[in-house]
Parts: sequence; structure tokens; C-alpha cells
Amino acid sequence: MLDSVEIIFRTFTAFILLWIFIQILGKQTIAQRTYHLYIASITMGTIAGNLAFNIKVRFLYFIIAFIIMGTIVFMLNLVAVRNPRFQKWIAGEPATLIQEGQILEESMERMGYSLDSLKQALRGKDIFNINEVEVAILEVNGSLSVLKKPQYQNTTKQDLSILPAAERVPVELIHDGEIIYENLTKNTYDEEWLMAELKKRNLAVGDISYAVVGTKGNLYIDLLRDQLN
Repeated sequence: MLDSVEIIFRTFTAFILLWIFIQILGKQTIAQRTYHLYIASITMGTIAGNLAFNIKVRFLYFIIAFIIMGTIVFMLNLVAVRNPRFQKWIAGEPATLIQEGQILEESMERMGYSLDSLKQALRGKDIFNINEVEVAILEVNGSLSVLKKPQYQNTTKQDLSILPAAERVPVELIHDGEIIYENLTKNTYDEEWLMAELKKRNLAVGDISYAVVGTKGNLYIDLLRDQLN
């Protein structure tokens, strides 16, 4: 019974220590984006697992090991951030596998990355023809970043010189038969344009209760009551 209670206590402690470890080192620990964080995640998980059920080893030893490993990883993070020269040795660096459409066999061999593995990773990017690729980079976390050749890239609105229309809000231009000149000048409308719109409808300013320009530039008009009768 005492052993069961100790295991429960150790399990809760292991969970709390892992939670603290992740909170201190940040979300990148979960993604294991670098070499040292990958090693740290495995090691800390092993220590926490043993802490939970291995009652033959003293509780204090696990705590000491956990603190030491956490301190090591924290210091390595600081060094990698503050000293770019050491970053590639601590965190690793991306490797270019395809450059200007050419497969870099030497880089592939150095990374232990086979052609089949490259094709499989490209298929995961919806690329089934390796000739479509301009650049492919193997990131530190093992993912593949790909840039297609220009002729295979998706067309954007910018490529077609299509620019989104500027956002507008409804603007009141006439109220109780009076033109609101301030709103005219503020919103790039002018009196000439307004009068032309009214002329199309055979209306005068004095006939209108209010006139509003909508978000798409359409003029909406509400007549005075005496004009409706």
C-alpha cells in the first residue's frame, strides 16, 4: 500500500516537473525544432518516467538529474540565441537539397537523405514531379520547405494586376434637403458627381430626405414625405 501511494506521489511530481520544464523553455520544446531540444525532450521524458515508477532509486536523485538537465538545456538556449557562431553546433542548421532545380547529391549524402525520401517528402507537398522544384531545404526539425519554379507557382491577384477594392463605409451626403459638403470632400466625392446622380433620377436636392453612398459606391436615396405623396 505504501508503494502505491509513493508511485502516485512520484507520478504527480513527474508531471509537474515536465510542465515546469516546458513552461520555462517555451513551445519550441514541444515541436523539438533543434538538436538539443530533441535530446532534452527524450532525456527529460525518461527521467520523469523513471521518477514515476522506479521506487528503487531515491526520489532526490531524480530531482537532481531533472534540475541539472533543465539547466543545461536552458544555458544552451541562451548561448544559441546570443552567439550565432555556436547556434549551428547547438541547434543545427538547414540543409539545401535542391538549388536552382538541381539536386545537390553531396548535401543529400551528408544528411543521409535518399532520393526516395526526397520524393516522398515532395509528395507530401503535393508535388509529384521533382522537375517543378526550384529550391528544397531540409529544416532542422526534419520538415521540407519547397519553392516551386515560377512557371509552376500558383497565380496570385498581384500577378494578374488585380488589386482588392478599397474598403468603404456608408457616407451620408444629403440630409433633410441639405448637402453635407464636409462628407463630400472627406470621401473623394464632389458636388458635380452628386448632381449628376440626382439628374439621372430627375430629382433635386430639396426633394431628398437623405442620400447615402453605400460600400460599393451606389447612391441610396430616401425622398421627403411630401414628394412621396
